[in-house]
Amino acid sequence: MSQPDTDTAAQSPSSQQEPQIQTDGRRSHSEQVNQPAQTSQSESSHDGKDEHALHTNLKRGMESRHLQMISLGGVIGTGLFLSSGYTIQQAGPIGTILAYSIGALIVYLVMLTLGELSVAMPVTGSFHVYAEKFIGPGTGFVIAIQYWLTWTVALGSEFTAAGLLMQRWFPNIPTWVWSAACIILIFTLNALSVRFFAEAEFWFASIKVFAICAFIVIGLLAIFGVIPIAGYQHAPMFGNLVKDGIFPNGFMPVFATILTVNFAFSGTELIGVTAGETRDPETTVPKAIHTTLWRLVLFFIGSITVMCALIPWRQAGVGESPFVLVFNSIGIPYAGDIMNFVVLTAVLSASNSGLYASTRMVWSMGNEGMIPRWFAKTNRRGVPMLALCAAMAGGLLALLSSVIAASTVYLVLVALSGLSAVVVWIAIAYCQIVFRRRWLESGHSTSELKYRTPGYPYVSWAAFILCTASFVLVIFDVEQRFALVAELVFIVACYGAYFLQQWVRKRKKATEADDLDTLWVARD
Repeated sequence: MSQPDTDTAAQSPSSQQEPQIQTDGRRSHSEQVNQPAQTSQSESSHDGKDEHALHTNLKRGMESRHLQMISLGGVIGTGLFLSSGYTIQQAGPIGTILAYSIGALIVYLVMLTLGELSVAMPVTGSFHVYAEKFIGPGTGFVIAIQYWLTWTVALGSEFTAAGLLMQRWFPNIPTWVWSAACIILIFTLNALSVRFFAEAEFWFASIKVFAICAFIVIGLLAIFGVIPIAGYQHAPMFGNLVKDGIFPNGFMPVFATILTVNFAFSGTELIGVTAGETRDPETTVPKAIHTTLWRLVLFFIGSITVMCALIPWRQAGVGESPFVLVFNSIGIPYAGDIMNFVVLTAVLSASNSGLYASTRMVWSMGNEGMIPRWFAKTNRRGVPMLALCAAMAGGLLALLSSVIAASTVYLVLVALSGLSAVVVWIAIAYCQIVFRRRWLESGHSTSELKYRTPGYPYVSWAAFILCTASFVLVIFDVEQRFALVAELVFIVACYGAYFLQQWVRKRKKATEADDLDTLWVARD
């Protein structure tokens, strides 16, 4: 039986040995950039709370099982259940498997670099904190906005999807009613406590994982002829994989699919967002990271291999989900209803994770002083309610734009959301490279790190180069070229907003200083 939420110091003995890191924005920029986190065996405390808990007032309510399912839940979504058939139709069976294999490798390399940072500095909203410390405060601001936008846009689409899915069973009830019910449910789960969020996400993700495992097992039985499948008098085996050649549409569609796969795999980095609210992060974070690769291989590549073996690849993207096509061919009753329920849980899981990630990014920006600090205020349950309300407001605005401006505003938001995750990955890899260099320059040794990125610096640079290539080479995909242009313009706009904010703050301070001097002169 899991213990109820308590403060960080009380729950995690290892928290007393975490590196000292100021996360409340009080350190000057020069101190943050030039001084890596220092390891201390006896961290300063106040009333029994460690320094991190003192500054954040968040709860470490997540356990290892929560973290592993959250990392999976953020990845496995409607893209696999609904859109995978279109991907197969574009790249062919072998091409799709190759694209997902390369994508899984890229994600795994990024997660290895994130692991070292998250264990050394387990702070909520980690990405932009790392970027601020190791690249610059402007980049930290940009990364925070980018990641917030990724999940905010996703929230709008998931709320819409939930309403549409319920129409299958209740066609006479308006879609907006079910969307509103989804909004209330997800908001409540996040508002109660991080424990409620994590537990709900665990079960949502478990349903998805169980469905995929069942699909793979039943599919393999059909492939080897143990159970019959319509259209085959013998065991299908794997002939459909190479029936029309290895790359029936050429190799370029495979390249375009790799870009899509990178977007599909975004969500694994939630491990870093949750690190600040995870019990014993030095144990749970590496464990979650090391299980990421084989689970991505099993769930994505395994299910796609089964699809391609049982369904001719030209039919995979026609009409309905390839999962439903396979179940119907095998003769499983109510296949459509079963998958509708599974996809609904995938939508609820994605919106649950999305609201959590968006909330913690708003909270972290307030905590770092990038936006008004009252966004970082938490209640007695450790929930940042103001940040939660702001994140939900962003999701509702995205939902509204998808209804009244789908071909303009929402189209731009979706384009930005797709590439923003890759930008975050690039920043993660580069931050780890800079962190390790400064750690060694400050007189520390790698043996002091509780988790080290294996194969450094080759793994780190491979992650950085591959992610950067994925971002830049979007220009060769005509359909996604608009997304690249929109993303570059948005990055420039974010930097402009940051520097404008800094200029306004300096002007305000200068005005306040002049007013104070005037008061002293008047007194004299």
